Amino acid sequence: MSGPLLWDVDTQVDFVRADGKLPVPDAEAAAPAMARLVRWAEEHGVTHLATADDHELTDPEISDEPDFEATYPPHCLRGTRGAAKIPETAQRDPLPISLTPYPPSHLPRLVGDRRELLLLKKTYSAFSNPNLEPLLEALAPSEVLVFGVATDVCNHAAIMGLRARGYPVAFVEDASRGLSDERVERALAEWRQRGVRFTTTDEVVASKP
Repeated sequence: MSGPLLWDVDTQVDFVRADGKLPVPDAEAAAPAMARLVRWAEEHGVTHLATADDHELTDPEISDEPDFEATYPPHCLRGTRGAAKIPETAQRDPLPISLTPYPPSHLPRLVGDRRELLLLKKTYSAFSNPNLEPLLEALAPSEVLVFGVATDVCNHAAIMGLRARGYPVAFVEDASRGLSDERVERALAEWRQRGVRFTTTDEVVASKP
């Protein structure tokens, strides 16, 4: 892979829909932009890597007395409506990548002809999935286009993890939403210092990868 990678962060019902278990404020307003990015990727053969919370009630992040920093109320429980991706970003036939480690040499063969990848995770950071780093090495994207929710939690963890590993990153602002305006501003400032490029859905879909 020498082109861009579309990284879709947790666009699941519980986060995006207003009636979800842990809705991100105003996230539904970003759904049309999210849909345009996914269509663009499909039309141009760009790999669509979606991350998704795959929780069980026994997960350390799940709590009946959440602090909304390290613990949260039950959300995106496996097999529930809330764990599903919203229709705007739904994948047709993704390759699911669970937390069970693959032999790194197998990943290039597994993902070689797959354009849709679904990376499951138990925490806010996608890098908690041991398969992510060898997956990125196999994909070798020229740039990672990040969008989704929440900007100040899971997007932040993804972008900081990518930059720490040297991958060029572009953040699609209008296709993302955050939980706390104050934390979002801090995250954006930190990303700028780390060399993240800021872009919009209009700019992405006007480009030819």
